[in-house]
Amino acid sequence: MSSSHYVLPNIDPIAISLGPLDIRWYGLMYLVGFAFAFWMANRACDKSNGVWNREQASDLLFVCFMGVILGGRAGYVFFYQFSAFLNDPLYLFRIWEGGMSFHGGVLGVAIAGSIYALRNKRSILASGDFLMPLIPVGLGAGRIGNFINSELWGRVTDSPFGIIFHNAGPLPRHPSQLYEFALEGIALFIILIIFTRKPKPAGSVTGLFLLGYGTFRFIIEFAREPDAHLGLLTLGMSMGQILSLPMIIIGSGLMFYAYKKNPIEAVASSPKHKGKQPKANKGK
Repeated sequence: MSSSHYVLPNIDPIAISLGPLDIRWYGLMYLVGFAFAFWMANRACDKSNGVWNREQASDLLFVCFMGVILGGRAGYVFFYQFSAFLNDPLYLFRIWEGGMSFHGGVLGVAIAGSIYALRNKRSILASGDFLMPLIPVGLGAGRIGNFINSELWGRVTDSPFGIIFHNAGPLPRHPSQLYEFALEGIALFIILIIFTRKPKPAGSVTGLFLLGYGTFRFIIEFAREPDAHLGLLTLGMSMGQILSLPMIIIGSGLMFYAYKKNPIEAVASSPKHKGKQPKANKGK
């Protein structure tokens, strides 16, 4: 079963050593994702006709980056390692031991981004719409880090796509990290970029991101190995699928709300359309 499958080499988790400083692959991928988001944000600012400037975008990204770290760690502990937290509450703060949850990171970003928007008197939904297209590439980079570290591998398979991970036994497994890279990273990025080529109602981009990520993650979880200490839970779903369902529901609701409330709001208020009055809807 495994003789013809690729064997992933045991790659050193440390990508770069600079004296006493060791930069690990996963941390390096975080930096790649943040750098790309910063570059994209600057481009978006330059094209926003003054709606956003680079300083504002930098502040938003910094706040949300902190939200990712804090929320990701808290989500991992409370969603996946709650028993360990009960036995040792200080486990929550030992981030150097590893363990981050994307779903927790989303909550962290939502809270941090909302605080930023309120303090700067900006629309929460509009701020979310500015931020969402910046995220998928960072997600994809993180999954490459998971693959290099030989972690979060998939279920056993006899598919020709199967890979033998050195720390997962002798049987080939789905490279679910690469599936996530392709869908949550590249595909979702392309979808959002195409969707945002024209002005959209406030909240619709955020909704599409939540819907797209939740759907892709739910599907990929069928190929991903469930957490050993949790296994499959309600209705045979993994924890990742259970956490993705609210994202799908909230994302769908946001898109419905955005278009139902005012489908031409974004067009009418965009800098390119200032001074143009939208045609009235007859019968409304």
